[in-house]
Amino acid sequence: MRSLFLTDRFFWLFGSIAALFALSYALEELFPLAQVAFVLALGFVGADAALLYGRQHYLACQRNTASVFSLSDSNAVSLSLQNRSRMYLFVTAIDELPAQFQARNFALKTTLGPGQRTTLRYDLRPLTRGVYAFGDTHLFAKTALGLLERRFTFEHPQEIAVYPSIVQMRRYELIALRSVARETGIKKVRRLGHSYEFEQIKNYVEGDDYRSINWKASGRRASLMVNQYEDERSQQVFCLLDKSRIMNMPFDGMSLLDYAVNAALTISNIALKKQDRVGLLSFSDVLGTTLSAERGNRQLRRILDALYREQERTGEANYELLYEAVSRLIRGRSLLLLFTNFESRYAVERVLPLLRRLNRLHLLVVVFFENAEIRALAEKEPQDVLGLFRQTVAQQFLEEKREIKRLLTQYGIQVVLTRPKNLSVNTINKYLELKARGLI
Repeated sequence: MRSLFLTDRFFWLFGSIAALFALSYALEELFPLAQVAFVLALGFVGADAALLYGRQHYLACQRNTASVFSLSDSNAVSLSLQNRSRMYLFVTAIDELPAQFQARNFALKTTLGPGQRTTLRYDLRPLTRGVYAFGDTHLFAKTALGLLERRFTFEHPQEIAVYPSIVQMRRYELIALRSVARETGIKKVRRLGHSYEFEQIKNYVEGDDYRSINWKASGRRASLMVNQYEDERSQQVFCLLDKSRIMNMPFDGMSLLDYAVNAALTISNIALKKQDRVGLLSFSDVLGTTLSAERGNRQLRRILDALYREQERTGEANYELLYEAVSRLIRGRSLLLLFTNFESRYAVERVLPLLRRLNRLHLLVVVFFENAEIRALAEKEPQDVLGLFRQTVAQQFLEEKREIKRLLTQYGIQVVLTRPKNLSVNTINKYLELKARGLI
């Protein structure tokens, strides 16, 4: 009888009868009443058990989920239930959630009429990448009497892989590729210049730009020849992921690396839609993933799989190793989006010579984080001397971040200083800005 459970109503009923028996010691006329109540209660329990165990299969259940989950987004899960009996059942569903959610009191309740079907829905928001294992689903059913509860167990273990935010990637793709953005933060930037690449030499015709006349070819042909160019649409864009110790810092349950992974997937997808070639390089104290810049849906899949496997390391970031890898693996001037974090001016000054050398070879954008918790502390009204001291220290930290941004900008390095939750949208804005200005 492992599937049989006693409900609260059962204990309230028999507790009241026990109290009635206790009172009968003082008032003997209550004893017959207590006996009758006890017999009736046993009869109700027997009737409830007969109703619950009269058939072997009262309920059916099926869990429905997506094939993969999206990191940091709400992912829908549904339980399809069917009551195969001829009575009303009050059902409590307990789904064995993956251990990563640490949910100990998860339960869904519903009422099912005879032969009725229903669907129970709930959302899960994973905060780490990896494999999430679901267990069994348990349904606890009771009748209108509500004295006993029968457990139905449905064994359907299931493993779901949590990938970087595909939902976020699709949402920002639609927004960034529209002529007018509808999402707060995404900007429409006017194109200020053009980037051209050579296509062919052709005969001059009226209306051609005289600045494109090729004088050497004209001299050889004894007629005016002009260089024909096409608007250069395909540039190389590389996401450089710092996965060292500093990127393990958590904000709202997610590490900075996970925020960077989501942003890297989002910007890679948009760059591919813009006909750019996209690559990936990760580093810490050792070199990690290296993907050469290519175009197409297969490249997006490669980037997605690579980002799924990225994990934080405990060592410090080796920027000498990064510089050597970029020099060896990246050919031609490219846009480098470096996702990292700096907490002090000293940390930046140590690597500034290498960042400047990278910026001379390529267009470097350093993307680093503003501490949202320190920002909230700096904006909080102090209530006492200790609060004033904390606010002052927090403001000093924020000022140091701004000083880091000014230092990098002083040497011609593009900078994005952003809160973790705004990382994707601010990175997209910077990419669109550079693209519109013809810098890439």
